[in-house]
Amino acid sequence: MDFKRELEGIREAGLYRSLRRMESASSRTVRVEGREMLMCASNNYLGLADHPLLQETAMEAIRRFGTGSGGSRLTTGNTALHESLERELAAFKGTEAAVLFNTGYMANVAALTALVGAGDLILSDRLNHASLIDGARLSRAEVQVYEHCDLDDLEKKVSSAREGSMSTREELTGATALDEGDSTRGSQGRYRRILIVTDGVFSMDGDIAPLPDICDLAERWGADVMVDDAHATGVLGAKGAGTADHFGCQHRVAVQMGTMSKALGAEGGYIAGSREMIEFLINRARPFIFSTAQSPAVIGAVLAALQIVQSEPERRESLLRRATRLRNEMLAAGFDVLPGETPILGVVLGEADRAVAFARELEAQGVFAPAIRPPTVPAGTSRIRLTLTAAHTDEDVGTITDAFTNARQALSTHAL
Repeated sequence: MDFKRELEGIREAGLYRSLRRMESASSRTVRVEGREMLMCASNNYLGLADHPLLQETAMEAIRRFGTGSGGSRLTTGNTALHESLERELAAFKGTEAAVLFNTGYMANVAALTALVGAGDLILSDRLNHASLIDGARLSRAEVQVYEHCDLDDLEKKVSSAREGSMSTREELTGATALDEGDSTRGSQGRYRRILIVTDGVFSMDGDIAPLPDICDLAERWGADVMVDDAHATGVLGAKGAGTADHFGCQHRVAVQMGTMSKALGAEGGYIAGSREMIEFLINRARPFIFSTAQSPAVIGAVLAALQIVQSEPERRESLLRRATRLRNEMLAAGFDVLPGETPILGVVLGEADRAVAFARELEAQGVFAPAIRPPTVPAGTSRIRLTLTAAHTDEDVGTITDAFTNARQALSTHAL
């Protein structure tokens, strides 16, 4: 491959990316390559990534268990900390059990490649995260994409798939999962199992999936539901447990995935669900079986984060209140802000080069919010993805709005 020519093409399309060096913790402000700026793009929604309690529990875990786990969970890497966190996550999510993965990406790939396969159907929202898309592709199941949060399109696809199907609803357990290498599948239009897969909160748009309606539809047509709650865990719900908690439908979702790298301030992912499904994943999910267990420090930090999420609801309450204020102020200033009620605000600017120029102007004013371009978002919808955290203040909201207004004016002047 001619990498030089490929890179030139990427640059010409305005899609070239390079690493930015953070020189301080992910917090309200951050030092980026020698400059102090207001951080407006972090997924550290509750401001826990540098919280003293998380730091202390992480250090205590290191003192007790060391810096590394020393092996996979199924060999020598399983500790009392890992088991404790899985119990806490299951209770938090309202499920029978949970299992940890090193990243959210691995959790999605693990679930989709282990729980469905040839002869099954995955129905996937068009704006699902890349890890869901990749997991679906690797699963060997047939994949059909339904329009974003479009219940009519979803029902059309699932009803068509169920016509003449081989069976009614089958649980996602070891008893029904395909053996590795089994290429059996039903005849056209006939599926052993149908899994509807959706983000809970969509990471680039910030809107929430209509989960109760999706569950209604799934139950009507004998399908199961999987929800990626990476951006909802800690943010939505009566106790901050995510999208299913937000809508009160925890027991209607077969597979709840979440991450510990966003609102929980650390890293890693998990799958929560029935005890039999979790046992099956432990035995069959390749990213779990063949990965070294997470370090004790990470597990200790997340245990502390779960305590804070459940004992300090004011963090997410103030976060959501400021997000609503910022959305209203940005709309009043004439920006194209995607609708939503989460801390993610997609400010659509159009072409990639305009979004890059806009991000550069924001940096000049001390606001760090990088441009989001294809393939992360569809062509023509490049944007600034704003995120607030519980650490931001009311004054910060005004600072962000002013910075956007000034950036727009600066770009307009440059164009003249």
